Amino acid sequence: MDDTTPGQDAKTAKASANAPRSSDTIRHPLMDVAARLSREAPFETVFESPEVSIELYAPVGADMQKPHDRDELYIIASGEGTFSRGDELVPFAQGDLLFVPAHVPHRFETFSDDFRTWVIFYGDKRGK
Repeated sequence: MDDTTPGQDAKTAKASANAPRSSDTIRHPLMDVAARLSREAPFETVFESPEVSIELYAPVGADMQKPHDRDELYIIASGEGTFSRGDELVPFAQGDLLFVPAHVPHRFETFSDDFRTWVIFYGDKRGK
């Protein structure tokens, strides 16, 4: 039985199914995780515990995310562009750190084709 998703070949699906995502895994190479992302699946969680969740995010075309119920940090792994948080708009580039408090509207307004960012959600989930 072929368990691939649209746009995903069998080799990629097998690699994705066998990819280490456990919170016990010591290393998650950027290029390995990025290779598993797609337009339909622009993020992958690589570490999760009750206190913190870490994912790699690489939107294609537009960033359609909504505000989250935890504080978050973005560590830009590659690319550049502009980021909005509330009424603020700032440029970003590889190596930058961006902070967003829980429930604040935000998005990557523009970004280069090679854009990838680590996302770290932390702290308790908060109601509005």
